[in-house]
Amino acid sequence: MSSYDVTIIGSGPGGYVAAIRCAQLGLKTAIIEKYDTLGGTCLNVGCIPSKALLDSSEHFHNAKHNFETHGIKLSNLEADIIQMVSRKAEVVAQTSNGIKFLMDKNNVTVYNGIGSFASKNQVQVTDKDGKTEVLDSKNIIIATGSKPNFFTGMEPDKKRIITSTEALKLQEIPKKMLVIGGGVIGLELGSVYARLGTQIEVVEFADTIIPTMDRTLGKELTKVLKKEGFKFNLEHKVQSVANNGNSVSLIALNKKGEEVKFEADYCLVAVGRKPFTQGLNLENAGIVALKNGQIEVNEHLQTSVPTIYALGDVVRGAMLAHKAEEEGVYVAEIIAGQKPHINYNLIPGVVYTWPEVAAVGKTEEELKVSGIEYKIGSFPIKALGRARASMDIQGLVKVLADKNTDEILGVHMIAPRAADLIMEAVVAMEYRASAEDIARICHPHPTYSEAIKEAALAATEARSLHI
Repeated sequence: MSSYDVTIIGSGPGGYVAAIRCAQLGLKTAIIEKYDTLGGTCLNVGCIPSKALLDSSEHFHNAKHNFETHGIKLSNLEADIIQMVSRKAEVVAQTSNGIKFLMDKNNVTVYNGIGSFASKNQVQVTDKDGKTEVLDSKNIIIATGSKPNFFTGMEPDKKRIITSTEALKLQEIPKKMLVIGGGVIGLELGSVYARLGTQIEVVEFADTIIPTMDRTLGKELTKVLKKEGFKFNLEHKVQSVANNGNSVSLIALNKKGEEVKFEADYCLVAVGRKPFTQGLNLENAGIVALKNGQIEVNEHLQTSVPTIYALGDVVRGAMLAHKAEEEGVYVAEIIAGQKPHINYNLIPGVVYTWPEVAAVGKTEEELKVSGIEYKIGSFPIKALGRARASMDIQGLVKVLADKNTDEILGVHMIAPRAADLIMEAVVAMEYRASAEDIARICHPHPTYSEAIKEAALAATEARSLHI
């Protein structure tokens, strides 16, 4: 029987980062992955492949709609979805191979197979041939991630009624696609196909898209996506979806309780994700998962068994790869006896549409509920010289600051490269900066980042300079 200081079940962002940090801290480490490639959902069928297709489709969209204005003339423009999917696969393979390199570099032992608990300090690995091996471990980390969620009536058949996994490898550009869910996954993958010519129609239960983010962002993104041809059906509750062979039909109830029917080539079910803990045999370790599969942990990410930890999508909080990575480092350092830190309020969220959407801290709605007095500074992207030069004039930056102390409480933006711009806000808020602090920092010109300075100025005695 092989023995380890730490054994990690799952090689997604949380798992593989935990493995690297454990190894760096001198702990003998093993990681178990049921698939042949490392990286989990994020690297194989999530973050990385979706961004690869988003970039490819964005190039096509710009070539079709913007190149001529820039003085670039093309003829016979055509989208080759087969090549796009092939390039995506190459990006995934390169990234996954990079994780394997990091495991080798840090002397982390990799086991390919299904990991399950034999006891609270033993993990059984069953490979694809059915052979088993038991690993003895002082500490065990559960990092098994999540899988696509669905509700009654919208069960995916993976043919016409698909999840994000199938949407990443379609071999045709549909004429029309229904998207159940106006959240991150639905809007990102919807954007991929909308740019390639697919009519995208979203069916959303809430009264806004991206409902967990500041409502200003939902309103602004709705305007942007409508210009790209999206159709939105808000406050619609899906009753059923049927595969008709070469098409799908969807029945929903609108807010008046009236039945509405939709038809399309495909239906993408994108109503979030759910923790994946099936098959772990948690009971053998003395752990009981919640009904939704989630595992309860304390502030140190320990389960009810102190030597067993859980992180990422299987525990509370936002299902984000970078949140899982931070927790991976956190758990490794806890095991090593250190005192690490995570501020969950400062984990940014991003939607990779174009323009991108990004946010950190409290939303305006949350501040209202909590009774905190706040002030708002907002600045439109179209007022930036850099935006006009690049023809990216849609969006805004919104800064929320404490009315009495001027401390920044939240920053919300829809802007070109918002995924990168948001980090200025994260750093500022980590050090409890005021809106005036950002307003007085010199920002390079012309850049998109000037919108953050201007929004901070607007929150500081309403003294924005360029509007």
